[in-house]
Amino acid sequence: MDALQRHRSLYKGTTPPWKETYRKRCVERLKNSRSRLLEKYRQLGDTTKSSLLVQEVMEMEWSALQSANQRLPSLWKKDGVSEMYRDMQEYDELAVLEEIQQELVSQELAIIEEYHKSLQYEEKYFDSVVDGMEEEEKLICPICHVNNLTVTSHFTSCPCGLYIKTVGRNITADVLKHQLEMRVTEHLEDCLQNPIFSVASNVDGAPNLMISCKVCDYLAIVL
Repeated sequence: MDALQRHRSLYKGTTPPWKETYRKRCVERLKNSRSRLLEKYRQLGDTTKSSLLVQEVMEMEWSALQSANQRLPSLWKKDGVSEMYRDMQEYDELAVLEEIQQELVSQELAIIEEYHKSLQYEEKYFDSVVDGMEEEEKLICPICHVNNLTVTSHFTSCPCGLYIKTVGRNITADVLKHQLEMRVTEHLEDCLQNPIFSVASNVDGAPNLMISCKVCDYLAIVL
């Protein structure tokens, strides 16, 4: 065994010093790219079986890491794979990159799955909210999810305690339905958690129907 082979054998199976830094940066960039990921997914749908952003994330973070450590080889360029393979024998670094890639792919799939669950929540919620609306012009209360709202030109109320004056605001069941849909959809654009509805007083002491989310701090007035 020559000196180079002995040197590689000595470090075989060890963890490269950049692994954890690179992994954390890739994970963080993928999380921060959630909106872009979902936009790509909405455009491509189920027509793609490959990852949508993982390679881009890995390329960008590797370039940033390489700028701080010139000894690291370039990736995903012409002859980059062979160069990478040649230069990464000592630490089994190819296996490390594949491990990080698989973790990112799993996280990407988890984000998409969470998005699907949110869509199902939205669909289920609006199915209940508008149930029978065409025939009776009734809406299910977004707070208790049990009773029909009473929507008149003067007030909107529910037996659960919701009561909001709407004099002069031209509020109808259809207008309120539109407001509910708009706010839930607006929240879904930036957060996959289920929002909640509540009644809160404004600066004048008058009650408002609010939608909020503790996860992303989303807060908006529905009525």
